Amino acid sequence: MKEMLEILVRSLVDNVDKIEITENGDDKDLTLELRVDPSDMGKVIGKQGKIARAIRTLMKAYATKEGKRVNVEIVD
Repeated sequence: MKEMLEILVRSLVDNVDKIEITENGDDKDLTLELRVDPSDMGKVIGKQGKIARAIRTLMKAYATKEGKRVNVEIVD
């Protein structure tokens, strides 16, 4: 899961080395906390949160295929 999120976010941000993803939870129910450079925050969230919503939708579809549930939180 973590690798898939990193692949998605790498294509959006300029400062790739500042991406931090923390996994919380167990095998079935997982929460991924995403941290990026403050200058890239707008690129990850998008206008009216459309990019963030799309990332969450893709991750939920990927998790469902794996038989898991995932929640993506974008934090400062």
